[in-house]
Amino acid sequence: MASRFTEVVVDCHDPERLAAFWCAVLDFEVIDRGKDKVEIGSWEPTVEEVRARQMPPTVVFIQVPEGRTVKNRLHLDVSPIDRSTDDEVARLRELGATPVDVGQDPGSTWVVMADPEGNEFCVLRTLAPTAD
Repeated sequence: MASRFTEVVVDCHDPERLAAFWCAVLDFEVIDRGKDKVEIGSWEPTVEEVRARQMPPTVVFIQVPEGRTVKNRLHLDVSPIDRSTDDEVARLRELGATPVDVGQDPGSTWVVMADPEGNEFCVLRTLAPTAD
């Protein structure tokens, strides 16, 4: 048997703030809180379900004292499912995200943004249904 990909962990200063931001971005909810950590997800994992099949990972925000010092080596990509990429970028800006230049090609089909603590993520092409 193999291991399962169960969580993505994000070091941060304010787990509550970042969890609230990402819950709004992903339509997730808080599934666990502890001292200096918040876990969000689209489902509440059980050992039995995780053993049975690969399930979507949860995101855990852990409070750490140090700040981010370099570009992320790992980042999340998101794809809007009910609006255009431009409309989703506008919504994410209203939530507190900011556009970021990490040296991407000006003609890129994705938009690089940063969450409220500066963690980069990409907004990819829309997956919204198109009118035929």
